[in-house]
Amino acid sequence: MKKILFSLLLSVAIYGNAQQKMGAELFFENLKKHCGNSFEGQVTAGNNDTFQDKKLVMHVRNCNENTIRIPFFVGDDKSRTWVLTLENNRITLKHDHRHQDGSPDKVTQYGGTTTNSGTGTLQFFPADQETCDAIPAAATNVWWITITDTLFTYNLRRIGSDRLFTVQFDLTKTVATPTAPWGWND
Repeated sequence: MKKILFSLLLSVAIYGNAQQKMGAELFFENLKKHCGNSFEGQVTAGNNDTFQDKKLVMHVRNCNENTIRIPFFVGDDKSRTWVLTLENNRITLKHDHRHQDGSPDKVTQYGGTTTNSGTGTLQFFPADQETCDAIPAAATNVWWITITDTLFTYNLRRIGSDRLFTVQFDLTKTVATPTAPWGWND
């Protein structure tokens, strides 16, 4: 009887842990809870004239099993979409930039992939080779996104410089959903 009980406990310990979700999966689940909602934000670190005195809104617009698309509106500028893709317990962040007619900007699809599964509330994205090739100055960029029950933050740090940018969104208050970002159809 002791042998059977020991085997059962060992099986639960081994296989029970295999069923636990990885940080990247938990992060996706936490973000998907907000799918369809829009939130207003504010810059909390960094100086950027592009964002000054403009309404900042993120819209968790499109969620499927492995991809979440979050348009980021800066006033009337609807050119930016953060694209998060989950694959093999890693998340890739890409910045999809479009012109008003929907065509891709010449600087688009930059970003990076997490080097580990991260946590359910924090993911780091060091610049990938595509980013290094397209924007040499961004070779040392590290982006990170945090999500809690009340806040979503998008952050950028350029290692070796004083460049830092953070925009924070209050997840406790939804705002009116903007019309489609450039390049999208409603």
